[in-house]
Amino acid sequence: MRGPSMTDAGGETLDVEVLIVGGGLVGATLAAALAVNGVTVALIDREDPKTVLDAGFDGRASAVAAGARHMLQAIGMWAEIDPHAQPIRWITVSDGKVDRGAGPCKLHYDSRDVGEPFGHIVENRELRRAQQRFLAGLDANLVHLAPMGVERVVRRPHEVVADLADGRHVRARLVAACDGRNSRLRREAEIEVRSWGYEQAAIVGTLTHERAHRGVAYEHFLPAGPFAMLPMVDGPDGEHRSSIVWTENRDLADRAVELSPEAFAEQIHRRFGDTHGAVTPVGPRFRYPLSALHATRYTAQRLALVGDSAHAIHPIAGQGLNMGFRDVAAFAQCIVEQRRLGLDVGSPEVLQRYERWRRLDNTTLVAATDGLNRLFATDLPPVRLARDLGLSAVDRMDPLKKVFMRHAMGMVGELPRLLRAQPL
Repeated sequence: MRGPSMTDAGGETLDVEVLIVGGGLVGATLAAALAVNGVTVALIDREDPKTVLDAGFDGRASAVAAGARHMLQAIGMWAEIDPHAQPIRWITVSDGKVDRGAGPCKLHYDSRDVGEPFGHIVENRELRRAQQRFLAGLDANLVHLAPMGVERVVRRPHEVVADLADGRHVRARLVAACDGRNSRLRREAEIEVRSWGYEQAAIVGTLTHERAHRGVAYEHFLPAGPFAMLPMVDGPDGEHRSSIVWTENRDLADRAVELSPEAFAEQIHRRFGDTHGAVTPVGPRFRYPLSALHATRYTAQRLALVGDSAHAIHPIAGQGLNMGFRDVAAFAQCIVEQRRLGLDVGSPEVLQRYERWRRLDNTTLVAATDGLNRLFATDLPPVRLARDLGLSAVDRMDPLKKVFMRHAMGMVGELPRLLRAQPL
């Protein structure tokens, strides 16, 4: 990394190859993937590293698909995450009604059929904690500034210059916008998005329960939206824990998060039954309005959209974060290969390659999750019958089930090397 210099505008200038704006789960992973492969990076995050580890900052747990785990292993970060990661060994999908439990038609996936867990459930807070520990050891190639605001980003034909809130500047060959679905960098580049909202909100929280979950993830489709029970590692005192993602109509979701623990547990029981025995809500509950978006393009001059700045989807399949991780794997490979050839890492050619690589996969998932949500939210008897027949048919067709399992693992299509656990 070139040392600091002074500019006519005043203040210290940091010279790096790639500037990353946004240090969330995707931005931090991208910084790690580049820095461990010798690329000099400046990671700028407006959030305080201590604040993002608070229990009240983010109540979600994420399903880290097998392909994403391979990438995290390849860059060396998984060792920090593994103690907090619960393997998903089975998945059960069912169609039912509140107060009637799951219907007779179910779809079961067994990870033994594919030779490894489908993924791992990890609390977002633990993912962030692991990322911070890992990034701290990459200071030879990484400047991590947080909390830090970005006042302005100027993209020129041959460079990018960012003005920081403390008067410093960052000069880079390329900027990666990892600043979320409301991306300021995307707006400034005049990249349009197609977006739509759902009359749904996700209620997220943690439960303890009497019986062990055995590594089974449940997704139960209800008329208001999917109800997911996701296995987590046991608590410090050995208590069995799961994370719920309960999709509900927005007005009912507002009331549900305010219920007493006893009333909330009763609503969980109505939707999930006795599989885990008595359940007890623990910690805060969170409500997230649901929407989706997809950028009409992923790149502009010296700019790439990565993660939620490019796409955001319904949580029905738990693939949102994994789409971002697949972006990271493809982007990192494009940059590292370009750099090893001694070529400009911010050139139009490398940006076009990244967009071509990721656009089809992301477009498919945006459409599939939207269609699944609309299909299962319809409770008309003929549609319900067709759904149940479809679940039963797929459950009896092992080759087709394996295709769906590979999709859930993020292991289909032209995979970047990191997703195959191969170093760059």
